[in-house]
Amino acid sequence: MLYSEKVMDHFRNPRNVGEIENADGVGQVGNARCGDIMRMYLKIDDGIITDVKFETFGCGSAIATSSMATELIKGKPVEQALELSNQAVVEALDGLPAHKLHCSVLAEEAVKAAVKDYYDKNGIPYDKEKFCPGDCEACGH
Repeated sequence: MLYSEKVMDHFRNPRNVGEIENADGVGQVGNARCGDIMRMYLKIDDGIITDVKFETFGCGSAIATSSMATELIKGKPVEQALELSNQAVVEALDGLPAHKLHCSVLAEEAVKAAVKDYYDKNGIPYDKEKFCPGDCEACGH
């Protein structure tokens, strides 16, 4: 079997799908090479992510990683969400095939892009290094 039970579950029954009206932070990332596009919406109260939703156009792995990423950051402080790694998403899904690992990277970048949008909208200073390892869409490099 190529995909774990958790990947299949999050693909068939994705959590937190949809849009948040007047979201506090919105991040969109995409990969023209594979055609996956993810948009992440955050609702933040007192520095805590109280709600998170996503819209993903892409393959089953892109949907599953988006779904798992939202589950991992919901209810957490914004700073903790920033530490979410694509590896943590993959581990929470009990693994992904090597050729689908880029989907977990997109999920991580979508979270970071949404947090960056929240910081920008609210004039909150931040360390750009947390958003940009050098070649990501979250910061436009």
